[in-house]
Amino acid sequence: MDKRKILEVKNLKVFYKTSMGDVRAVDNIDFFLRSGETLGLVGESGCGKTTTGTALLKMPSPPGYIAGGKIILDGEDIIPISETEIRKRIRWEKISMVFQGAMNCLTPVYTIGKLMMETLQTHRPMDKEKAKKIIVKYLNYVGLPDHIMSRYPHELSGGMKQRVVIATSLFLEPKVVICDEPTTALDVVVQAQIINLLKELKEKLNLSFIFITHDLATEAEVSDRIQVMYAGKIAEIGTNQQIYGEQGPMHPYTKRLLAATPRLHEEVEELAFIPGTPPDLIDPPRGCRFHLRCNEVMEKCKTEVPPLELVEEDHYVACWRCTKNAE
Repeated sequence: MDKRKILEVKNLKVFYKTSMGDVRAVDNIDFFLRSGETLGLVGESGCGKTTTGTALLKMPSPPGYIAGGKIILDGEDIIPISETEIRKRIRWEKISMVFQGAMNCLTPVYTIGKLMMETLQTHRPMDKEKAKKIIVKYLNYVGLPDHIMSRYPHELSGGMKQRVVIATSLFLEPKVVICDEPTTALDVVVQAQIINLLKELKEKLNLSFIFITHDLATEAEVSDRIQVMYAGKIAEIGTNQQIYGEQGPMHPYTKRLLAATPRLHEEVEELAFIPGTPPDLIDPPRGCRFHLRCNEVMEKCKTEVPPLELVEEDHYVACWRCTKNAE
């Protein structure tokens, strides 16, 4: 695998303005994505996964805004770039997104061909015949026949609509594709088809993926490295083997997440659960944000924020029990 970092995120902060104060949805996180790899983002609802994804496109959902940090894409920090310039040469050109819920991304009164044609010609001025050939090429890449161009979104199944969205995210040939729970609304057979399709496209087109999901089993199937998020912070980043292998994860939150996941070939009398609820991100607790729910908490955890430290090659953990300064 090419070890070049195609994306680096440094001290990224994304907040949402509310009448009660700013919600610190993503609060000072650092990570990177290598060329040709898939980085999985997992965690509870509200932990900041989707907010991170939309921030990488510089389009956080209103009233969200990027409060600080750097997003270095292919060697260029895109945060200072104007919205006009982002639309022209960054968004969909270098980085694109497959959004959750394909039907919400497709205009119901346009045919698939018209939808895709409009997007393509906006970025690549060309005649209709040339654009049609490109659209058909990418529809075929995702396993859809040519005649899908003349169909309306409501005439397609959920899996077919998701394939259309994937094709649309790819035909400008970006190197980074963010997949935000692309299989959530699909049945298990179609989920498997979409997962296999994404893996094939990654190899065929040399893509780098950020794959956002709640499903730890799916993440284990598709991702090279796993990034676990909790309450706007990164708890742990590790390779697939480091998180799911025999040694297992090191952060207490990651351990509890995996213990709460059913295993097909293991007998478990009772699944674990994490007591309590995620903290209020308008006024987050001092110290480690997980300490109120942690079964391994120390006094230091209640007052000091643990740094995300490298504990072994490719393995980063934000926990006082795992750092060099552990008591």
